[in-house]
Amino acid sequence: MSKSSRFLSSGFLAAALASSALVMACGHPHYYRVYDPYYSDYHVWNNDEAAYYHQWARENHYDENRDFRRIPPDQQKQYWTWRHSHGDNDRH
Repeated sequence: MSKSSRFLSSGFLAAALASSALVMACGHPHYYRVYDPYYSDYHVWNNDEAAYYHQWARENHYDENRDFRRIPPDQQKQYWTWRHSHGDNDRH
């Protein structure tokens, strides 16, 4: 294998690795499941659930940019109680 051929192969490999890293890192939301211990069920935390969370946080004057997993347990309980009293059709 010639020197230029190895250089070209290395360049293609580097480009492939860089492009796959970019595809994985940007533009794709990361969904996860959250367990609701008060109602003993799981919720998929996706764009819809995030919209409910932001609505709840605004209504209750909480910081809506704070990650749900980092709010105190009493506020999480308030959210789940509120969330179970609001169906999927009454989002603003």
